[in-house]
Amino acid sequence: MASSGDSCREATVVRETKETRINLELAIDGSGEYRVATGIPFFDHMLESFARHALFDLKLEAAGDTEVDFHHTVEDVGIALGQAFREALGSAEGIRRFGSFVLPMAESKVEVALDISNRPTLCYQVPLENGRIGNFDASLAEDFFHAFAQNAGIDLHIEKRYGRSPHHVVEAAFKGVARALREAASVDPREKGLPSVKGTL
Repeated sequence: MASSGDSCREATVVRETKETRINLELAIDGSGEYRVATGIPFFDHMLESFARHALFDLKLEAAGDTEVDFHHTVEDVGIALGQAFREALGSAEGIRRFGSFVLPMAESKVEVALDISNRPTLCYQVPLENGRIGNFDASLAEDFFHAFAQNAGIDLHIEKRYGRSPHHVVEAAFKGVARALREAASVDPREKGLPSVKGTL
């Protein structure tokens, strides 16, 4: 397991169930390079945006029962990505821990705040007037973020300030989370040890 003070914080996760098969490689200290294939084009676009704005390097191949529903693939990718993030973060010594970002996108604006606390929670206040983005059910974004937060050990808050287009709102959420994670997972040169008075996260 990598340490936050190491120059290379990386992890590989392989997840196989009766419904999905996922191979994922994550590097926290990357440059935003990605290669993503889940069989769900809109979800691929969200994950590519996530990697680019977090400056994480992400390689992901996922095969799921998308002919039945997208839910299993979306949720299991969230699980695998959360597990990879937690493993790659290592000891978490020296990290900033907290991150926040307000991201505008066209007529929409989404606010994100998070704490890498090992106390996973998702507060998702993102009402949408239209729940469809092409053939993608926009409510699956909440399932993804819940799975990710639970497995990454993150207290994650996502709130829509305003917005009409479900595409813009969901994309703003993915990019906002990415930017907040980029801040929270970064190493603060003044921080010695774990950023907690308890001595543990």
